[in-house]
Amino acid sequence: MAPVAMRSVAKSLSEAKPVPYWLDDPGKPAAQPALTTDERCDLLVIGAGYSGLWTALLAKERDPGRDVVLIESKEAGWAASGRNGGFCAASLTHGFANGLSRWPDELARLEDMGARNLDAIEEAVARYGIDCDFERTGEIDVATEPHQVEELRELHEEARRLGLAGGSEWLEGEALRAEVDSPTFLAGLWDRDGVAMLNPAKLAWGLKQACLDLGVRIYENTRGLKLASAGRGMTVQTPYGTILARRVALGTNIFPSLVRRIRPFTVPVYDYALMTEPLTEEQLAAVGWKNRQGLGDSANQFHYFRITPDHRILWGGYDAVYPYRGKLDSEYDHRPETYLTLAEHFFTAFPQLEGVKFSHAWGGAIDTCSRFSAFFGTAHSGKVAYAAGYTGLGVGATRFGADVMLDLLDGLDTERTRLEMVRSKPMPFPPEPFAWTGITLTKWSLARADTHGGRRNLWLRTLDRLGLGFDS
Repeated sequence: MAPVAMRSVAKSLSEAKPVPYWLDDPGKPAAQPALTTDERCDLLVIGAGYSGLWTALLAKERDPGRDVVLIESKEAGWAASGRNGGFCAASLTHGFANGLSRWPDELARLEDMGARNLDAIEEAVARYGIDCDFERTGEIDVATEPHQVEELRELHEEARRLGLAGGSEWLEGEALRAEVDSPTFLAGLWDRDGVAMLNPAKLAWGLKQACLDLGVRIYENTRGLKLASAGRGMTVQTPYGTILARRVALGTNIFPSLVRRIRPFTVPVYDYALMTEPLTEEQLAAVGWKNRQGLGDSANQFHYFRITPDHRILWGGYDAVYPYRGKLDSEYDHRPETYLTLAEHFFTAFPQLEGVKFSHAWGGAIDTCSRFSAFFGTAHSGKVAYAAGYTGLGVGATRFGADVMLDLLDGLDTERTRLEMVRSKPMPFPPEPFAWTGITLTKWSLARADTHGGRRNLWLRTLDRLGLGFDS
């Protein structure tokens, strides 16, 4: 990009606040007090992101008499649950293609269970009066290169062949740009029913209040430090007290698991997003977007974008930054060079919005695993359950994962626990420096494939043969 044009792009970021838009809300609820005594409970849930909040809520719904405690190291929803794009997808497998490549024999069941899970989220939002701007508008996967058109068309045909394309619509050329107008859009596949848009922070805060209303005792600013067996139960040490629990559910995701053997299965990846100022009526008319779908392009280094109820556009993705040794540090929450890249891509996609400024720019870590979708298990003779590895699609899938954890802790044989997806584990990541080298080489190869007609080099083809399937 020419220097003058780049300066214009940079100017769009001049007033962007370096905080997540969703968390920059005067309606944010006050934190619950920290735990300063010893506690006893039937179920201790660690982590008050979506994973932990759904687990605590569903535990009380299953058994109102169950004594449930939830602890959180900072405040509910402060991390990935309050920083994401607000795409609540039915998919439990990080998309149809990933599910097809890994669990073809049970994909129909997984798709059905995912649809029911999304329905249950919508019902819970209504039942508990959670004001989180829930809109079931669907999502359009967009092709911006000719090879992506063919790949997307083939995927749609395969879904139709398997009888799993219900609710999806193929859009091409003007039909697509009639929904959202960008000169870069060539074709798209609109999943009309399988994705809802929402305000992610408000969902977390609403789930927190629902838990409190059902009698869950929540302690914020209370970090779980050490997990140990104690007879028929477990103890968890916190900075100011100890909790004795019959069962423990770990919803800590990207943060180091209290079950150490699980740590090699996930790595942190930092993702970034921008939010525009509210668009004017003229600007809205220039892009259309009357049906308010979420969108994502089909590149390996993909963007995701959506419009908010107050007519802002969220634009995120593309860069996925893995810090050496998987270090988690707030210094990685902001990356000006990525913000500049995202802003440049935004104006390429929507040149008619030249002059629009961004009000917020932020980043945060998500947990990814080598199969891109959650994995599950137990430890300490079944007294502890965990779910992790959602890889950015946890807004919806964490509710399913909460049900899995509760099934496992209760020793239940259910349609969930019988799934190969639930019974199997992904391949763990190697130790450093091999993890950093492999991830860096994979990122370079994916970017190269994007600019070479989607052709996957020897490294990516080797990963495919190993069942790692790095394709997004």
